[in-house]
Amino acid sequence: MLSDTHAPRRWKALPGALVPALSTADVILHAGDVCTPEVLDELAAFAPVHVVLGNNDGPAVAAWGAPERLELDLDGLAVGMVHDSGAKQGRGRRMRRAFPGADLVVYGHSHIPVDAVENGVHLFNPGSPTDPRREPVGTYGVLEIEDGRLIAHRIAALPRR
Repeated sequence: MLSDTHAPRRWKALPGALVPALSTADVILHAGDVCTPEVLDELAAFAPVHVVLGNNDGPAVAAWGAPERLELDLDGLAVGMVHDSGAKQGRGRRMRRAFPGADLVVYGHSHIPVDAVENGVHLFNPGSPTDPRREPVGTYGVLEIEDGRLIAHRIAALPRR
C-alpha cells in the first residue's frame, strides 16, 4: 500500500526497495497524490491497483480510474479509501461516518504513517515511500487479509538512500 508518491518530483522511478513487496502483492492500494498516471501503470505491472484522487492529482489520474473516495471488498474485508482524512482530532469519528461499514480506512495526505484503531475503525496511512517529510525514512504499508479479517498489518520502512 502506498500514498503520496508525487511523481515526477519525488518518484523519479520505482524505488528498487519496493520491488520485493510489490512482487508478492495480490492488490496494490494507492491513497492518492500519484500526480502522473505512469506511476499507476508501473504499479499495475505487479498487481491490480486501486487508487483515490489526491489534492495534487489531476484529470489524467482521474481518467486512469481514481475517484475521490472508494469502497472495496478485499477478500471479505470492507475497506474505505480517501486521500485526506482531515485533522487528527476526531479522525476516527469522521471516518466512521464517511465509511459506516468499513473495517479498515486507508488514507494519505499527511505523509505520516499511522496504524491505529480509533472509534471502532482501523485507520491506516502508509506514509510516503518517496517524500517522507518529517519522517526519518520513506514508508509503505503491508496488509494481510484472510477470510474477511485483517490478520497482519504493518508500516514498512525503506532503507535510507
